[in-house]
Amino acid sequence: MSRALPWRKVALGATIAVGLTAAAPLSAQAAAPAACAALQAKYPDWKGKTLVNAINPHTPGYETIDPKDPSKYIGFDIDLGEAIGECLGFKLTYKPVTFAALLTTLAAGQADIVISDIYATKERAKAADFITYSKVFDGVLVAKGNPKGITGINMSMCGTAAAENTGYVEVPLIQALIPECKKAGKPEPTIQLYDNNANCIQAILAGRADTYINDVNTVDSAVKAYPDKLEKAIAVTIPYSVGIAVPKDKPKFRDAVLAALIEVQKAGTHMELLKKHGLDVNNFKEPDILTAD
Repeated sequence: MSRALPWRKVALGATIAVGLTAAAPLSAQAAAPAACAALQAKYPDWKGKTLVNAINPHTPGYETIDPKDPSKYIGFDIDLGEAIGECLGFKLTYKPVTFAALLTTLAAGQADIVISDIYATKERAKAADFITYSKVFDGVLVAKGNPKGITGINMSMCGTAAAENTGYVEVPLIQALIPECKKAGKPEPTIQLYDNNANCIQAILAGRADTYINDVNTVDSAVKAYPDKLEKAIAVTIPYSVGIAVPKDKPKFRDAVLAALIEVQKAGTHMELLKKHGLDVNNFKEPDILTAD
């Protein structure tokens, strides 16, 4: 069932068929067998099943195609989802889509869960329930030397062009600057929308955009990849958490995932995965439920 697709096609953000597999995760069940066995007894509906995880696999560190084996996905979210599935007794397969299509794919019943570095917001909770699991710190990516002097999502962005992913929470924050810039007699910021992180980063490298504001680990990875061309102007806090999205009409599944995530965290697996993938351990967050209610 594994379908290795050309890397170039993936990098261009094309929709790919379901079927790629994930690299082996750390084991949650090995660390907490009794607790996970109890959860499988309490929530037997998903034991032995294979569920579909909708992902946007263009975020290094979180979810991307393994450059050493294009038949696999790797990253923190991939391993965390596998650990939760292992605890509840289900396996995961993957449906890569654009970021903007993550929740619509879930709502359409084409996926069972979304674990893909998606920020949980009240607006998004109208389409799915969330189990939050990570704090959010954004980085401001700019060209080397920060030629436009951008210092955050503030008036320094007046007259600049930002590359952002369609559907990202940063988009309305930047749009909110437009009337403020006009009031100050300054040109308004513009936003270029793309389907994935790689295209946003390429927009800066090509000089089409002045900044890309996203998860700080993603920004740090871009700077690491292009140290002579990019830099992080600053890190800013965003009042959101990253969450696992599940269908709104499946509260029992939501509660099962929450319970499994708690056991995965108790076992230390969550923290181990942050370290394994080079992510800031300060991102760790005890889980909560976020709904639109």
